[in-house]
This record gives sequence, structure tokens and C-alpha cells, in this order.
Amino acid sequence: MSWTDLADVIAAACLLTGAALALIAAIGVLRLPDLLSRMHAATKPQVLSLLLVLIGLGFRLREPEAIGILVLVALFQLVTSPVANHMVGRASFRAGQIDHDRLIVDELSEVLPQIEEPRGAP
Repeated sequence: MSWTDLADVIAAACLLTGAALALIAAIGVLRLPDLLSRMHAATKPQVLSLLLVLIGLGFRLREPEAIGILVLVALFQLVTSPVANHMVGRASFRAGQIDHDRLIVDELSEVLPQIEEPRGAP
């Protein structure tokens, strides 16, 4: 077995595992009951599945330019996804779209009335 055959097998395994995790994330978004659970299902497996797909593409393409672009895509995904999901969760909590009965720890309800944030444009 040559290096290229081994790289193709690794690429296929990463691509199939990434696709399976993306499918599990999609099913979780459809089936889970509340917003925070759906956000968890949409972010955790989806980021891992994207990273696996990018690793699989790197093993399949084997070009330094393509691998550099794939690394940049992975870094931007890892930097932007947590911030975006934090903002969505925070906005939905403030809008009252959270099922408080399902929360195990709720630290924001105690301090939320004390926080005054500017609304709208200055």
C-alpha cells in the first residue's frame, strides 16, 4: 500500500465520519425540544464534522495551497462559531424564548435586571 492509497483511505474515513456527524446534527436540530438544546446540536457536532471534512479534503487534495485555505476556513469557523452562538443564546434569553424549567444552572436571571444596556443606535 502506497502513501497515496493510505491518504485516500484516511480521507474517505474523515469525509464519511464528518458527513455522519452533520446528519446527526441536523436530526438533533429537528428533534430536540427547546432552543438551547437545538443550538447545542447545531454547533458542537457541526463544527467537528466540518473539521473532519476539511481534514479529509486535505488528505485528498494534497496541495499546499489548498491545505492553507482549508486551515484558514477551519480557524475562521473555530473563531466565529462560539461568538455567534453566544450572541444568539443571549438574545433569545433576553427575548424570553428560553424554557426555564429545562435549565439546570441559570446564572443570568439573577443579574439580568441589574444590567442596563443601550438599545438602538446612538
